[in-house]
Amino acid sequence: MTPPSPLRVAVIGSGPAAFFTADHLLKKTDIDITVDMIERLPAPFGLVRFGVAPDHEKIKNVTKQFDRTARKDGFRFFGNVDVGTDVLLADLARHYDMVCYATGAQTDRRLGIPGEDLARSHPATEFVAWYNGHPEFQDREFDLSVERVAVIGVGNVAVDVARMLCRTDAELGTTDITERAQRAIAASGIREVYMIGRRGPAQAAFTNPEVRELGELEGADVRLVPEEIALDPLSRATVERSDDRALRKKLEILDTLAQRAPSGKARTLHLRFLLSPVELVGNDRGEVARMRLVRNRLEQDGDRLRAVSTDVHEELPVQLVFRSVGYRGVAIPDLPFNEKWGTVPNQAGRVLSDTGEPVRGVYVSGWIKRGPSGVIGTNKPDAAETVGTMLADAAAGAMLAPADRDPAAAAAMIFERQPKAITYDDWLRIDEAETANGKAEGRPRIKFTTIGRMLSVVGR
Repeated sequence: MTPPSPLRVAVIGSGPAAFFTADHLLKKTDIDITVDMIERLPAPFGLVRFGVAPDHEKIKNVTKQFDRTARKDGFRFFGNVDVGTDVLLADLARHYDMVCYATGAQTDRRLGIPGEDLARSHPATEFVAWYNGHPEFQDREFDLSVERVAVIGVGNVAVDVARMLCRTDAELGTTDITERAQRAIAASGIREVYMIGRRGPAQAAFTNPEVRELGELEGADVRLVPEEIALDPLSRATVERSDDRALRKKLEILDTLAQRAPSGKARTLHLRFLLSPVELVGNDRGEVARMRLVRNRLEQDGDRLRAVSTDVHEELPVQLVFRSVGYRGVAIPDLPFNEKWGTVPNQAGRVLSDTGEPVRGVYVSGWIKRGPSGVIGTNKPDAAETVGTMLADAAAGAMLAPADRDPAAAAAMIFERQPKAITYDDWLRIDEAETANGKAEGRPRIKFTTIGRMLSVVGR
């Protein structure tokens, strides 16, 4: 069967997975395809804008690639439109042959321990979104007047949070961190930051550049416990069998950091391993006052090593906790959802109903498809797989049956439902204003942190 020409696709979301999906579609030369990208916020780029740390500007350069995709013929952007509220899947089905959701994983996994909901215990994603200027998190309050902070987790997000808390005002002053967050970190009472991993250094998820960067902080010494970075027999055997040069280098970096003597910097960043929090203990005001931990040992569990609790316990007098033990997807209106995994059930990107049958014309890409794993670039082959599935279905005629495929009708429907929707040209005006404001202060940009301020730039 010959697919309709052009094949009209709606991509929901505008982060890496969404843009890689759009790019794969628009690169096809044997079939004419148009892509309408629909984003809940006025600003595109998802976690690149709101998740990548302000002091990692180079990583954000991937938006230049996304910008090239957005300027291609056949691409349109509709920002400030919430699919599931302003527009439903049934509305999209009247105008598009296929709909692909690439909405990411928007919340944190929980620790599941007593005291987790005490005041001064926060999901790391909320803190990250706050200092990155996400409009929906600017009302959050984080008490940075405390002296000791714990970051639970040893992935790159945990490293970002720990590093940002240890940055000096001068270091932050050349980034696009929000002014409010910069002032709060600079004026904080924090003297010690503990980053805590439940397994050993060989299993830590942070990358080598991330951990190396910790040793280059202007305002913080890094401390490790020698016994905790000494490999247990199982880890040592794993490393010796592996040809993973990056892993060996990571262990070398940690060993070098462990041998450094403190230099008297204002803050100390402690990297701790083989510990799990078992309780957050509060004071009489319901705020975190200390954390109880259990020492772990590693046991073989199939092809991986898992942490098993011992009878050895420890307490840390921390008064602020950021939980960073993984992202989790949230249910999407009109789609099936696996609560256990936090993903939309799918087969190679093709959404499956609760009975396991394909949902015609509906697809997923990125973290909402596979779970929160990998880095930005991991979404590229993932998107290619979904696009391959979509094109195979198009060739077989397994699509939606839109009543009105006119692009103008789709745009009219979107603007009727959300009169303050913005186009990509509108976004470019917002981007220009942000970068101009930043240039005046020696920063990459100064972000607008409210939707209203963004819309005012384009007269909405």
